[in-house]
Amino acid sequence: MANSSAYEAIVRAGPRLNQLQQVHAHLIVTGYGHSRSLLTKLITFACSAKALAYTHLLFLSVPLPDDFLFNTIIKSTSKSRLPLHCLAYYRRMLSSSNVSPSNYTFTSVIKSSADLCELKIGKGVHCHAVVSGFGLDSYVQASLVALYAKCGDVGGARKVFDEMPVKSVVAWNSLVSGLEQNGLGEEAIRVFYQMRESGLEPDSATFVSVLSACAQTGGIGLGSWVHRYIVDNGLELNVKLGTALVNLYSRCGDVGKARGVFDEMKETNVAAWTAMISAYGSHGCGKKAVEFFNKMEDDDGPIPNDVTFVAVLSACAHAGLVEEGRSVYKRMSKRYGLVPRVEHHVCMVDMLGRAGFLDEAYSFIHELDAAGKATSPALWTAMLGACKMHRNYDLGVEIAKRLIALEPENPGHHVMLSNIYALSGKTDEVSHVRDGMIKNNLRKQVGYSVIEVEKKTYMFSMGDESHPETGEIYKYLETLMSRCKEIGYAPVSEEVMHQVEEEEKEYALRYHSEKLAVAFGLLKTVDEAITVVKNLRICEDCHAAFKYISIVSNRQIIVRDKLRFHHFQNGSCSCLDYW
Repeated sequence: MANSSAYEAIVRAGPRLNQLQQVHAHLIVTGYGHSRSLLTKLITFACSAKALAYTHLLFLSVPLPDDFLFNTIIKSTSKSRLPLHCLAYYRRMLSSSNVSPSNYTFTSVIKSSADLCELKIGKGVHCHAVVSGFGLDSYVQASLVALYAKCGDVGGARKVFDEMPVKSVVAWNSLVSGLEQNGLGEEAIRVFYQMRESGLEPDSATFVSVLSACAQTGGIGLGSWVHRYIVDNGLELNVKLGTALVNLYSRCGDVGKARGVFDEMKETNVAAWTAMISAYGSHGCGKKAVEFFNKMEDDDGPIPNDVTFVAVLSACAHAGLVEEGRSVYKRMSKRYGLVPRVEHHVCMVDMLGRAGFLDEAYSFIHELDAAGKATSPALWTAMLGACKMHRNYDLGVEIAKRLIALEPENPGHHVMLSNIYALSGKTDEVSHVRDGMIKNNLRKQVGYSVIEVEKKTYMFSMGDESHPETGEIYKYLETLMSRCKEIGYAPVSEEVMHQVEEEEKEYALRYHSEKLAVAFGLLKTVDEAITVVKNLRICEDCHAAFKYISIVSNRQIIVRDKLRFHHFQNGSCSCLDYW
């Protein structure tokens, strides 16, 4: 077997273990068993096949591994998403004499450090890259931006990026993606605009991150522009781009457009199907979510994963589809062999609790507890929400105290206990809880609402007077509320006022952040639906008020809160008051 024909035989075998082993045996028999170049190619394919033990044996069979072999196996393990093995070979390389790393070595090892979210290891590799003379290499710097961002060190990512003499598209993409993944959608969008100003053209990866940032912030203007850019420039609507667009339209309030994008996708995967199921669920279309899931199962769609089941169960919970939810939960393990995780358990408790099956929800948690699975406070938080919804105050107080014992520094648990005391008329206990919060410096999360008008984003907080048109906004809101009162709106009772974030007074109810955002949107637009994004749950009074405002303004009002969408039109909400 000549060297060239041996190489061709390896290529034909590809990343298939049995064929690779047959070719390897032939190499040994024909005297090529110690050819470093052929073994290097074998190692590359064995690594792609994720045959870890065989890969390692092949590596050990090379008497003196050179730079190329080390770089090949480090690059291959990183590319094959085997980060621990990549780091292990990197350490072995460091202990070998006369072997020098290259920029490919560092980019691969830094990527593996990022995949493991091992910032400490990544910083060590960063130092080694600088000492080895690769500190200013554009590929190494781009991978460092991704490392710091993925590990939550946005400042570190920005510092590396700003020090780059030449910023590639990959580097810009790493920064935009990192900012978006750390919840800094507005900043990610600003960086995208800076990228455009620098003269670089974005690619598909850029747009995936930008669309995710727009979905996060409710920036439908830029998101729609990206969609038009993709169409006008003939960019392929691949799975990642299509899924990002589905998420964009879903999270900006247009589930119809989300479905339209999904139907246009030539290729779909489990992430795309899950995104569409989640879109239906978050908009209160539980039956459509379940129907779409059934279609996924019956029409040769991709096999659902654990995230898919979270989306379906959440949709059932928000729509009161208890029997459907029970069936889906059983199918998860029986048909697909998936082990339910905390997220699935929380969905079940939420679904049962919302529907009023408090005893069953409570028993469900205790069964998990007995099996050693109910370790997450999220289970009890879901149960607590059900107790508040169905006014089971005694059980609610018991669970709230349990949560405070589990997470004493979580202000949300203290607020919920205070709310339940307020609802049950125990004002002394309310004062006691709130005094304790002040003493322990526990602050409620500040609520804010965001609205986009003419491609510009505006943010409002409760009682906000920072907007230059505050006087006009407040006057318009007063007029709206007066007209609403004329047709039957009445502010929530004093007891209910205690349960809402940050308000004990009529003034606070009147000037909640979402009311200010809605008033501004109605004031500044004509004959179009307005969409408001709130970081917390919408309060009971605002929910009631928006039904009346949709009548007096003859407009559709869409509110995306912490958990779901509410579409207000002609005096009713899409949630049917089941929220």
